[in-house]
Amino acid sequence: MSQSAPTREVARRVFATEFNDAGFTFTESDDERAPVYALLPTGESSNRVFFVGTLTEKEDVGDDSEYWRGRIVDPTGTFFVYAGQYQPEAASKLRDLEPPAYVAVVGKPRTYETDDGTVRVSVRPESITEVDAATRDRWVAETARRTVERVAAFDDEGNEYARMAREEYDYDPETYKAAALSALEDLDETGDELAGDESADDDAAGDDATVDETDPAGTPEP
Repeated sequence: MSQSAPTREVARRVFATEFNDAGFTFTESDDERAPVYALLPTGESSNRVFFVGTLTEKEDVGDDSEYWRGRIVDPTGTFFVYAGQYQPEAASKLRDLEPPAYVAVVGKPRTYETDDGTVRVSVRPESITEVDAATRDRWVAETARRTVERVAAFDDEGNEYARMAREEYDYDPETYKAAALSALEDLDETGDELAGDESADDDAAGDDATVDETDPAGTPEP
């Protein structure tokens, strides 16, 4: 009997302002190979993320071998991505790209603690794809809608990740809704689709279902 290929975790669309607050990580089993999730403060688990922004800086910060750091900005803040020998395609892309450039990134959240005890959040990219401004704008609109939906469901009974977020964080989810709406305003969006037009996008039917629906430029589907 054939064995089906393992499915990858969905890539959550998230703005930088929320992602950088997602310093709590957890697993859902005791298996040493169990996936590690970042807990988004709006009440969602995230083993992988998908974001689009402007690569503004890149730097090889490696000692003995190449280890690239990229600074990618969206309308709410900054993502930092790190790619080295274990992410050869992403590292090669960072090496070749010339800032400023719009890029779509799929990757895994990573946390580390600084000497003063501050938890920092970064991304280990699986793929980096150069895209155009229209793709960036579509990502902003879709990510804003997903963020608003998560905030609206934050107090729902049975929302286990929201309960976890209330226990682990001291953040007001409404701040992420405000950031999302502000990002839409930057695009001169009216925000009408956020007011309840569920038919505006067929992708709404699947929570963060696929990347290629939002990024036609070729980012691999999670």
